[in-house]
Amino acid sequence: MRIAQVAPLFERVPPHRYGGTERVVSYLTDELVARGHTVTLFASGDSVTTARLVPGWPRSLRLGDPSLDAIALHMAMLGRVYERAREFDVIHCHTDYLALPFAGPCPVPTVLSLHGRLDHHEVHRVYQASPDVSFVAISDAQRAFLDGVRWAATVHHGVPAELYPFRKTPGRHLVFLGRMSPEKCPDAAIRVAVRAGVPLRMAAKVDGPDRPYFDAVVRPMLDHPLVEFLGEVDDHDKAALLGDALALLFPIDWPEPFGMVLIEALACGTPVIARRRGSVPEIVTDGETGVLCETEDEMVAGVARVAALSRTACRADFERRFTVQSMTAAYVGVYERACARTVATSRVVAPTPARPTLSA
Repeated sequence: MRIAQVAPLFERVPPHRYGGTERVVSYLTDELVARGHTVTLFASGDSVTTARLVPGWPRSLRLGDPSLDAIALHMAMLGRVYERAREFDVIHCHTDYLALPFAGPCPVPTVLSLHGRLDHHEVHRVYQASPDVSFVAISDAQRAFLDGVRWAATVHHGVPAELYPFRKTPGRHLVFLGRMSPEKCPDAAIRVAVRAGVPLRMAAKVDGPDRPYFDAVVRPMLDHPLVEFLGEVDDHDKAALLGDALALLFPIDWPEPFGMVLIEALACGTPVIARRRGSVPEIVTDGETGVLCETEDEMVAGVARVAALSRTACRADFERRFTVQSMTAAYVGVYERACARTVATSRVVAPTPARPTLSA
């Protein structure tokens, strides 16, 4: 199958450090190539891939020139993708609604994975106006916010198993890994660790919009002797950090569409202590692969409970549900159905010609 993968330009594929969507695109693209598909990746020019790379911009945008118009750059890239549409059997976009103006008139099917939150209702009409696009949700929790579209599937993310080696023995510290943002609640993670008396290692990025929150709320808490702030980490350091942990703290307070770090922790055998928000209950099984909570008191109690959970069970659940192979197989099924539907709807049955009337 000839497949176009279209990634956001904010991070390279795969990201050097933080970056969820571009990481998923990387895993999916390379696995499709390994399965024999012909894949063209439209992404930033500093991306690294086994597919054919077509740069949408020379370098990823997040750490580059902040004056660049990111929307314009994405629209220009998408214009080039759809100019070449007949070179592909399917176009798989990861750029949210930006692709929709191009997808409508295109005869080649578009599969659109929605990676962001859908509880903001102003975006619903945009998606609902594209009945011919095959939409993919990354969790049922995300999908529940949006109706009136053609949902092709829910496909959970997957990661290569070899990136996150299984660690049988639990460590003695907790981990917070993600963004230093209010909805991720790193301040709650610090309070829980301090109250539990367990060291906390924090690996997280600080984006510009989150800087005031970080400076006012989180930074003063980093002076506690139980807390260590590491900044952003790469895949190697992330695997070591998660694998050596007693548990991952995930005290989010927003409808998380899919928490990549959750399955990365499970791959290492590390259980999760998390609030029941968004996709969390789909990924973490309470009492088996983690402890699901509502309050900080419950999370503190969860720290004492989590050591009794089986790390082998965490790894087994990851291998059953969240590998790159299972994700890729699901997407190939979506592509095949989208192509079959396009063929079916493009068939036009020629009208039966009327018989000539003989004159008397």
